[in-house]
Amino acid sequence: MHFLSDFIKGIAIGAGAILPGISSGVLCVIFGIYETLLNCVLNFFKNIKYNFKILFPIGLGTFCGVILLGNVLKYVFYAYPVQTKFLFIGLILGSIPELIKEACKKQAFKWYYLIYLILAFGIGLFLVYLEDKLHSSTIVGASEFSFIFLLISGMLMSAGVIIPGVSSTLILMLLGCYDAYLLSVASLYIPFLFPLAIGLVIGSIIWMKIVRFLLNKYYAQTFFSIIGFTIGSVFVLYPGISSGTEGVIAILCFILGISCCSLLK
Repeated sequence: MHFLSDFIKGIAIGAGAILPGISSGVLCVIFGIYETLLNCVLNFFKNIKYNFKILFPIGLGTFCGVILLGNVLKYVFYAYPVQTKFLFIGLILGSIPELIKEACKKQAFKWYYLIYLILAFGIGLFLVYLEDKLHSSTIVGASEFSFIFLLISGMLMSAGVIIPGVSSTLILMLLGCYDAYLLSVASLYIPFLFPLAIGLVIGSIIWMKIVRFLLNKYYAQTFFSIIGFTIGSVFVLYPGISSGTEGVIAILCFILGISCCSLLK
């Protein structure tokens, strides 16, 4: 059951790498595995057996979420956008009390921690605005990007994978290769995905070292900043709500999201 739970978490994390507005880092925080993943990856060779046992089901689920279920996830997201978005909003908001508790586990709450939360929340709102303005229907062919450009893009994209609340899709939109990324994932176009993956791995290690340093030195401040980014990510998802059957289903999906958040802890 623990393997299955981690596998499902991995699928959701993989979805965060594909779907607009959803951060893989936020989902790791929501599921309570963010610090564990950081430590397992950065200390992998210190205890290979234990770290592999932790990382394998999550990594397998992430692979399935990105590659095998990429088209399914996109279909659900775009065919039932209101219901899907409310499901993720439920996951995010349902995790906030636990995140606050986690932030205060090493030292007592201090009022100025809220400044970090508010600043991160403001940055999150700005990123929401930016992503909304940048999304374009213009499609550039995947073969038109150079190896070096995709390598650097992967390194920059890794910030959205590792830093909670920063969407990797926004970074790819800024670089002008988000649509090509979606097409390459759907068709498994290796010449595009391979250099992007190399850059993603290199960048992820760098960002993980930075985040772990901040957590070691400024745990509460860093965690309250993560909470601010997490709350800010809700606004990129909120689709509005209508009356009638669709509205009722959306509310049920919201409740389901909160329930799933508790079950997957």
